[in-house]
Amino acid sequence: MRSAQAGMKPTLPKRFYKEAGVEERDGLFHLTLDGRTAKTPTKQVLAVPTRGLAEAMAEEWAGQGDEIDPATMPITRIVNSAIDGVVPRQTEVVDDLARYAGSDLVYYRASEPERLARAQGEAWNPVLDWARDEHGARFSLAEGVMHVTQPEESVAAVRRAVERIESPFALAALHVMTTLSGSVLIALAHAKGPLDVDQAWSAAHVDELFQESVWGEDHEAMERRRKREADFRAASEVYRLTAE
Repeated sequence: MRSAQAGMKPTLPKRFYKEAGVEERDGLFHLTLDGRTAKTPTKQVLAVPTRGLAEAMAEEWAGQGDEIDPATMPITRIVNSAIDGVVPRQTEVVDDLARYAGSDLVYYRASEPERLARAQGEAWNPVLDWARDEHGARFSLAEGVMHVTQPEESVAAVRRAVERIESPFALAALHVMTTLSGSVLIALAHAKGPLDVDQAWSAAHVDELFQESVWGEDHEAMERRRKREADFRAASEVYRLTAE
């Protein structure tokens, strides 16, 4: 199966440049390839608000071999999505993130086994405590997967927290972290609160890690999670570098 999957990989474009660099113009930092300004997939200028973020992109481009593999360039992909996707539809992105607050991962708890219930509490209760203390948002918990309706004022508080993130680059990064974790609260608690990137990623995968401790590791599942983790960490870096 792996051999067949490898044979189905798309042909990657050849590297067409020797050097990747950064050039500051008009208060923005442009990615350059052999001195020419790079463009996004929709032909927008590839420029960001901080030098650190531009240099992170340049490092990805400089690290390519004979072919250009977008899978190894997560920071560039997030920046592209910010420019091409978030800038023209920022309100829609906020709407999508706010919807997660109505059915966030951290609301739904296991009653048993006791070890899993305890692990969920240890990972997720600090996130809920932060949302309560920082934003006045209190949420209802449920056992199992039956939907529980959350207080409108609490969901609105999360929306306000997201709306305060004005940078499309930071918003794109938050969206990536939310979709990969299944939790806008974990993403916000990492971006704005007490969780570091390791704690945030572990909190998002309490159930998976518990199942692996019981049944053993699955190679393909671990490989998928490893790739998602790389994207999560890249989004975390984009958020941090945007705020420099």
